[in-house]
Amino acid sequence: MRWKVWSWREDGEQVKAVVTRRCAVSEGVRGQVAEILDAVRRDGDRAVMEFTRKYDGVSYERGGEMRVELRRAFSGARLERAARYALRNIERFARRQRPRSWVMRNEEGAEVGESYHPLERVGIYVPGGAAPLISTALMTVGVARAAGVREIVVMTPPPVSGDLQAALALAGATEVYGVGGAQAVGAMAFGTETVRAVDKVCGPGNAYVVEAKRQVMGWVAVDQLPGPSEIAVLADDGARVDWVAADVLAQAEHGHGSQVLVVGVGEGIFGQLFDEMERQWVDLKRREYLLETLERGALFVRVGSVDEGVEVVERYAPEHLSLQVRGAGRLARQIRNAGAIFVGGFSAVAAGDYVAGPSHTLPTGGAARMFAGLTVMDFMKRTSVVRYDRGAIEKVSGVIEALALAEGLDAHAASVRVRGGCKL
Repeated sequence: MRWKVWSWREDGEQVKAVVTRRCAVSEGVRGQVAEILDAVRRDGDRAVMEFTRKYDGVSYERGGEMRVELRRAFSGARLERAARYALRNIERFARRQRPRSWVMRNEEGAEVGESYHPLERVGIYVPGGAAPLISTALMTVGVARAAGVREIVVMTPPPVSGDLQAALALAGATEVYGVGGAQAVGAMAFGTETVRAVDKVCGPGNAYVVEAKRQVMGWVAVDQLPGPSEIAVLADDGARVDWVAADVLAQAEHGHGSQVLVVGVGEGIFGQLFDEMERQWVDLKRREYLLETLERGALFVRVGSVDEGVEVVERYAPEHLSLQVRGAGRLARQIRNAGAIFVGGFSAVAAGDYVAGPSHTLPTGGAARMFAGLTVMDFMKRTSVVRYDRGAIEKVSGVIEALALAEGLDAHAASVRVRGGCKL
């Protein structure tokens, strides 16, 4: 298989149009999701069960049957050891992210500061379907537990595999339901007879899940809108082509909706890369998924310099960015638009997917321009704290009155004047 290689210098305007992305969804998806959410809000369990039967082929007679009583044993000791190892890294990284409350004195001597507390009840969507995403369970639920969340509700498409159940139990899920799709998001946001509503919905999903999160924003908080996996690789003539190919195929195997961008510096990499990809994919079990990605969602761009390559990937704002170029460490400090940066050839993107520590729930579709990946702060909230004494309020009362009267809000001015007069 061969792909078109675009030239940044010759096809720059076309390439810019392709790589400058915005998260978007079709009218069909938007309308279908709105109908599902309306039904869940109106009919609760009955609607959730009907959509589960329709889309997942699983029939529940009563709402209580949606809840999964978790199996806590993994299918093998090796998998359990791996899950526990990964979770230790994930929770250690998350605990390092936890903010500390603080206090300072402002100009007039009042105490001002911030306090941080975990959310009480959160909902997490863990994708299922083509693969039981044990790693996503660890990298979402584990982060919520590290933040101190007491009630962690998980929705995941049925049937829920035993190993995924064990991972959810290990990470700290307190409730798990075998429900997927937009109806799962609706159940968490609005609540049903069986599922009590949450304060925030987090986690990745397909286009329907992402659109559902967008539509329930306001009923509940949401973390971000992470969709199908994507990777950008910036490689020069010193890169190991077999390593580049391996990273590309690893992300491409997520299948439908996934995206691949390879930016090569100079003339030499692409012929070797295409040959190497074909050699590597022959024996891969998910070959059909990765071939779909490569046929529909792959872009290959040749640039004349690393600086031009940086411009391309910054415009693209990828979920994962692999820097397989000379000076990758220096370059990583300059990149602003990427969910996660993998520095140097040995930093396999799969290490970030499974074990490194930062959550692999990352912004996609160009959203890395304005969103960051999931962190412990997604499961906490900040509250401002203000404490004035008589002397401090008297020092600043004239300032408050001047600003309040300029806005026509004389009750604001009076609320300070009654406490001791105004002095500007």
